[in-house]
Amino acid sequence: MKVATFAFLALLALTSVHAQTPAPAVKPAPAAKPAVVLPPQAPDVAAMKYGPDGNPNAGFIAAHDRFLKIAQEGKTDLLFLGDSITAGWGSKKDIWDKAFGAYKPANFGIGGDRTQHVLWRIENGELETIKPKAVVLMIGTNNVGSDSPEGIAKGVTAIVKTIRSKQPQAKILLLAVFPRGDKPTGKLGAANNKLKEVNAIIAKLDDGQHVHFLDIGEKFPQPEGALTKEVMPDFLHLSAAGYQIWADAITPKLAELMK
Repeated sequence: MKVATFAFLALLALTSVHAQTPAPAVKPAPAAKPAVVLPPQAPDVAAMKYGPDGNPNAGFIAAHDRFLKIAQEGKTDLLFLGDSITAGWGSKKDIWDKAFGAYKPANFGIGGDRTQHVLWRIENGELETIKPKAVVLMIGTNNVGSDSPEGIAKGVTAIVKTIRSKQPQAKILLLAVFPRGDKPTGKLGAANNKLKEVNAIIAKLDDGQHVHFLDIGEKFPQPEGALTKEVMPDFLHLSAAGYQIWADAITPKLAELMK
């Protein structure tokens, strides 16, 4: 009986000690940083690209720095300017080399770029020293969500004028912005209709001498009014088959402009 009583008292004492031991302090979660609200960027005014934290986009700056080095070498005869659709040539080297390799090409495409970002880039060194014979320009699809067709067209026009000012010897092959489909069906919806309006406006920049407009949108298969995943897997960016269509569609015109 005494042994049982002693064991009970020992257990009671141990429980009392644990009860008096304070629980470890829980550190409060750090306060969430308020979202940075950036002012709107006009599509026809040069602007750097910023990240959601309000700081310059690191990827944008790194790519721009690479392009500056290429431009400073002065060895490029054919220059591509644009967004991720143009940048995608980087993963299609075999098609790129076969179609354009003889022209000493350079690819100045950056994913996510809008007209104002390309304008900033070419106003800040990417068209210095370099002396291309031709520039292939296709830009505007990333402006669709925020700008009117007229605004996007103004942005494209500002880019064309800047290229003409900085590179008067270069012929500009201005491509209509490629079609884009709504997810998940690929149907050509409101965004594509807006791009059609943009293309109708910028087509007027064709002067038959320095600026040559070319719409190759119909080259991409559109059965029943929808783009195909075989050519545009996400109904915006191109597969290898899509890049081959692009290369085949512009090669005859480039051969003329690169003379």
